[in-house]
Amino acid sequence: MTTWKIDPAHTDISFSAKHMMITTVRGKFAQVEGELELDEIEPRNSGGEIRVAAASLSTGFAARDQHLRSADFFDVETHPWITVRTTSVEPKDDGTYAVTAAVTIRGVTVPVTFDVDYLGTAPGMRGGRHVGFTARAKVNRKDWGLNWNMALEAGGWLVGDDIKLEIDVAGDEVAVATAPAGAEDTESAKAGAAA
Repeated sequence: MTTWKIDPAHTDISFSAKHMMITTVRGKFAQVEGELELDEIEPRNSGGEIRVAAASLSTGFAARDQHLRSADFFDVETHPWITVRTTSVEPKDDGTYAVTAAVTIRGVTVPVTFDVDYLGTAPGMRGGRHVGFTARAKVNRKDWGLNWNMALEAGGWLVGDDIKLEIDVAGDEVAVATAPAGAEDTESAKAGAAA
Protein backbone atom coordinates (compact mmCIF):
# COMPACT_ATOMS: atom_id res chain seq x y z
CA MET A 1 0.00 0.00 0.00
CA THR A 2 1.37 3.41 -0.96
CA THR A 3 0.15 6.83 0.20
CA TRP A 4 -0.24 9.74 -2.19
CA LYS A 5 -1.09 13.38 -1.53
CA ILE A 6 -3.39 15.13 -3.98
CA ASP A 7 -1.50 17.63 -6.15
CA PRO A 8 -3.93 20.58 -6.33
CA ALA A 9 -2.00 22.32 -9.12
CA HIS A 10 -2.68 19.39 -11.45
CA THR A 11 -6.06 18.17 -10.16
CA ASP A 12 -9.10 19.49 -11.98
CA ILE A 13 -12.70 19.02 -10.79
CA SER A 14 -15.26 20.22 -13.30
CA PHE A 15 -19.02 19.98 -13.75
CA SER A 16 -21.59 20.84 -16.40
CA ALA A 17 -25.36 21.28 -16.47
CA LYS A 18 -28.01 22.25 -18.99
CA HIS A 19 -29.23 25.86 -18.95
CA MET A 20 -32.72 26.60 -20.27
CA MET A 21 -32.73 22.99 -21.51
CA ILE A 22 -30.58 23.73 -24.58
CA THR A 23 -27.24 25.32 -23.65
CA THR A 24 -24.55 24.04 -21.28
CA VAL A 25 -23.00 25.82 -18.30
CA ARG A 26 -19.57 24.55 -17.23
CA GLY A 27 -17.69 25.21 -14.04
CA LYS A 28 -14.88 23.98 -11.85
CA PHE A 29 -13.62 24.03 -8.28
CA ALA A 30 -10.24 25.66 -7.70
CA GLN A 31 -9.41 24.44 -4.18
CA VAL A 32 -8.93 20.72 -3.61
CA GLU A 33 -6.96 18.55 -1.19
CA GLY A 34 -6.86 14.93 -0.10
CA GLU A 35 -5.03 11.64 0.08
CA LEU A 36 -5.03 8.34 -1.82
CA GLU A 37 -4.09 4.89 -0.51
CA LEU A 38 -3.18 2.70 -3.47
CA ASP A 39 -2.58 -1.04 -3.47
CA GLU A 40 -0.62 -1.48 -6.68
CA ILE A 41 -0.91 -5.29 -6.53
CA GLU A 42 -4.59 -5.59 -5.60
CA PRO A 43 -6.43 -2.40 -6.63
CA ARG A 44 -9.61 -3.50 -4.82
CA ASN A 45 -7.86 -2.63 -1.55
CA SER A 46 -7.27 0.98 -2.64
CA GLY A 47 -9.12 4.00 -1.32
CA GLY A 48 -8.86 7.66 -0.56
CA GLU A 49 -10.60 10.93 0.16
CA ILE A 50 -10.82 14.16 -1.81
CA ARG A 51 -12.00 17.37 -0.16
CA VAL A 52 -13.26 20.27 -2.26
CA ALA A 53 -13.85 23.81 -1.02
CA ALA A 54 -17.40 24.56 -2.18
CA ALA A 55 -16.80 28.34 -2.25
CA SER A 56 -13.98 27.88 -4.77
CA LEU A 57 -16.41 27.12 -7.61
CA SER A 58 -16.30 29.25 -10.74
CA THR A 59 -18.46 29.24 -13.86
CA GLY A 60 -17.01 32.41 -15.36
CA PHE A 61 -19.97 34.60 -14.36
CA ALA A 62 -19.80 36.27 -10.93
CA ALA A 63 -23.55 36.64 -10.30
CA ARG A 64 -24.19 32.99 -11.11
CA ASP A 65 -21.28 31.91 -8.90
CA GLN A 66 -22.71 33.87 -5.97
CA HIS A 67 -26.09 32.23 -6.47
CA LEU A 68 -24.49 28.76 -6.57
CA ARG A 69 -22.68 29.51 -3.29
CA SER A 70 -25.94 30.61 -1.61
CA ALA A 71 -28.39 28.50 0.39
CA ASP A 72 -30.33 27.85 -2.85
CA PHE A 73 -27.51 25.54 -3.90
CA PHE A 74 -24.26 24.68 -2.08
CA ASP A 75 -24.84 26.84 1.02
CA VAL A 76 -21.10 27.29 1.45
CA GLU A 77 -21.39 29.27 4.69
CA THR A 78 -22.92 26.27 6.46
CA HIS A 79 -21.30 23.48 4.42
CA PRO A 80 -17.87 24.69 3.27
CA TRP A 81 -16.54 21.30 2.12
CA ILE A 82 -17.62 18.69 -0.41
CA THR A 83 -16.06 15.30 0.33
CA VAL A 84 -15.58 12.28 -1.91
CA ARG A 85 -14.60 9.16 0.07
CA THR A 86 -13.90 5.88 -1.74
CA THR A 87 -15.95 2.88 -0.61
CA SER A 88 -15.10 0.29 -3.29
CA VAL A 89 -12.87 -0.26 -6.32
CA GLU A 90 -13.80 -2.83 -8.96
CA PRO A 91 -11.58 -3.54 -12.00
CA LYS A 92 -13.47 -3.86 -15.31
CA ASP A 93 -12.67 -6.05 -18.30
CA ASP A 94 -11.62 -3.06 -20.44
CA GLY A 95 -8.83 -2.09 -18.02
CA THR A 96 -10.76 0.72 -16.35
CA TYR A 97 -12.29 0.75 -12.86
CA ALA A 98 -15.71 1.28 -11.32
CA VAL A 99 -14.97 3.33 -8.21
CA THR A 100 -17.85 3.93 -5.83
CA ALA A 101 -17.54 6.83 -3.43
CA ALA A 102 -19.62 8.41 -0.68
CA VAL A 103 -20.11 11.97 -1.91
CA THR A 104 -21.16 14.46 0.77
CA ILE A 105 -22.69 17.80 -0.25
CA ARG A 106 -24.64 20.06 2.14
CA GLY A 107 -24.35 17.38 4.82
CA VAL A 108 -26.07 14.76 2.63
CA THR A 109 -24.10 11.67 1.63
CA VAL A 110 -24.97 9.78 -1.55
CA PRO A 111 -23.09 6.89 -3.21
CA VAL A 112 -21.78 7.70 -6.69
CA THR A 113 -20.00 5.29 -9.05
CA PHE A 114 -17.31 6.81 -11.23
CA ASP A 115 -15.77 5.37 -14.39
CA VAL A 116 -12.04 5.70 -13.70
CA ASP A 117 -9.00 5.43 -15.98
CA TYR A 118 -5.65 4.80 -14.34
CA LEU A 119 -3.11 6.84 -16.34
CA GLY A 120 0.01 5.43 -14.68
CA THR A 121 2.94 6.86 -12.75
CA ALA A 122 5.96 8.95 -13.69
CA PRO A 123 8.96 10.35 -11.81
CA GLY A 124 7.85 13.43 -9.86
CA MET A 125 9.38 16.88 -10.16
CA ARG A 126 10.45 16.82 -6.50
CA GLY A 127 11.44 13.19 -6.21
CA GLY A 128 9.15 10.24 -5.64
CA ARG A 129 6.46 9.33 -8.15
CA HIS A 130 3.52 11.18 -9.68
CA VAL A 131 0.24 9.33 -10.39
CA GLY A 132 -2.72 10.26 -12.57
CA PHE A 133 -6.38 9.25 -12.95
CA THR A 134 -9.43 10.53 -14.79
CA ALA A 135 -12.95 9.95 -13.47
CA ARG A 136 -16.41 10.57 -14.92
CA ALA A 137 -19.92 10.31 -13.48
CA LYS A 138 -23.43 11.59 -14.07
CA VAL A 139 -25.52 12.54 -11.02
CA ASN A 140 -28.84 14.17 -10.18
CA ARG A 141 -28.34 17.33 -8.11
CA LYS A 142 -31.65 16.80 -6.31
CA ASP A 143 -30.18 13.76 -4.55
CA TRP A 144 -28.32 16.27 -2.34
CA GLY A 145 -31.22 18.67 -1.92
CA LEU A 146 -30.00 21.09 -4.62
CA ASN A 147 -33.59 21.66 -5.70
CA TRP A 148 -33.78 25.33 -6.69
CA ASN A 149 -35.20 25.97 -10.15
CA MET A 150 -37.32 28.33 -12.19
CA ALA A 151 -40.02 27.41 -14.67
CA LEU A 152 -39.65 28.80 -18.20
CA GLU A 153 -42.58 30.50 -19.94
CA ALA A 154 -42.13 28.28 -22.98
CA GLY A 155 -42.08 25.18 -20.77
CA GLY A 156 -39.28 23.32 -19.04
CA TRP A 157 -36.84 24.55 -16.42
CA LEU A 158 -33.98 27.02 -16.14
CA VAL A 159 -31.48 24.56 -14.61
CA GLY A 160 -31.14 20.91 -15.61
CA ASP A 161 -31.19 18.22 -12.93
CA ASP A 162 -28.49 16.01 -14.44
CA ILE A 163 -24.90 17.05 -13.70
CA LYS A 164 -21.88 15.64 -15.50
CA LEU A 165 -18.73 15.38 -13.40
CA GLU A 166 -15.24 15.13 -14.88
CA ILE A 167 -12.26 14.81 -12.56
CA ASP A 168 -8.57 14.73 -13.38
CA VAL A 169 -6.66 13.62 -10.29
CA ALA A 170 -2.92 13.92 -9.79
CA GLY A 171 -1.06 12.74 -6.71
CA ASP A 172 2.48 12.78 -5.34
CA GLU A 173 3.82 9.75 -3.52
CA VAL A 174 4.44 10.30 0.18
CA ALA A 175 7.86 8.97 1.17
CA VAL A 176 7.77 6.41 3.96
CA ALA A 177 10.05 7.42 6.83
CA THR A 178 12.62 4.76 7.58
CA ALA A 179 14.64 4.41 10.74
CA PRO A 180 18.40 4.97 10.41
CA ALA A 181 20.59 1.89 10.29
CA GLY A 182 21.16 0.50 13.78
CA ALA A 183 18.16 2.30 15.27
CA GLU A 184 16.44 -0.99 16.11
CA ASP A 185 19.54 -2.22 17.96
CA THR A 186 19.66 1.02 19.94
CA GLU A 187 16.00 0.72 20.91
CA SER A 188 16.51 -2.92 21.94
CA ALA A 189 19.47 -1.91 24.11
CA LYS A 190 17.38 0.81 25.78
CA ALA A 191 14.61 -1.67 26.46
CA GLY A 192 17.11 -4.13 27.94
CA ALA A 193 18.60 -1.48 30.17
CA ALA A 194 15.17 -0.45 31.40
CA ALA A 195 14.34 -4.03 32.27
